[in-house]
Amino acid sequence: MSTELLKGSLDPPATTPQFGMPGSRSIASYERELLQYRSIEALLRHALVRERALLSEKNVQLKQQALLTRESDHRLLNDLQIVVSLLSLQSRAAGNAEIAKPLKTAADRVGMIVRLHQRLHSHDGAQTVAFKRYLSELCQDFSAMTSAERALDLDFDTDDEIELPAATAISLGFIVSELLTNAAKHGTGRIMVKFGANGEGGCELSASNDGPPLPKSFDPAAGKGLGMMIIRSFVDRIGGRLHSSHCDGNQGACFTVTFA
Repeated sequence: MSTELLKGSLDPPATTPQFGMPGSRSIASYERELLQYRSIEALLRHALVRERALLSEKNVQLKQQALLTRESDHRLLNDLQIVVSLLSLQSRAAGNAEIAKPLKTAADRVGMIVRLHQRLHSHDGAQTVAFKRYLSELCQDFSAMTSAERALDLDFDTDDEIELPAATAISLGFIVSELLTNAAKHGTGRIMVKFGANGEGGCELSASNDGPPLPKSFDPAAGKGLGMMIIRSFVDRIGGRLHSSHCDGNQGACFTVTFA
């Protein structure tokens, strides 16, 4: 419906009724005015029907897009699981321990990505995520996946369930995955994961382990390892800060992420 036609249809009648003067307008003028309003009503009804049809078409397209996205994610997860299986087979078949270890590490890393995606799919459509529960499940997945004999402790500094935006929870999931992988690789003894409010209006997430302390010259911002690069990338994505320090007794390593 053209703007000019609708605008012209909405213009007031040329003949303005003179109230208090009976008989100043003829019946024909009233009929013309009535026809004019009926024409406007018909145009508006036509426009409304068209808008409803466009909205219905858009909803169909959105549903199709959501279906394609789910199918694509399902295929991606299947492909990643195949990659995990192949890497694990190659690791077990390798006769050299120096070759088998990086293959096993790669299989664990890809497997953790698969589990992260599976966890996130359980929150499809959610705007926020109950992060304490999500973190607990993530750490349980890590223990089950690595079948590590290492003890994994969880320590939550708050009894209250903190709801985080889904995008932030996703990034923190990848950060935790890499921190746990590094702790299992370089540390000994227990791995401790802490999460809670930091008293400054934000939150704090840390992962620490026993074992050799970090070198005095270690700078997480300058680390060139793949795991540290992944961690820094996701920390930047949530606008957070990454710190490293020694654990109690100047032993082990502790990495802490603070964010608003």
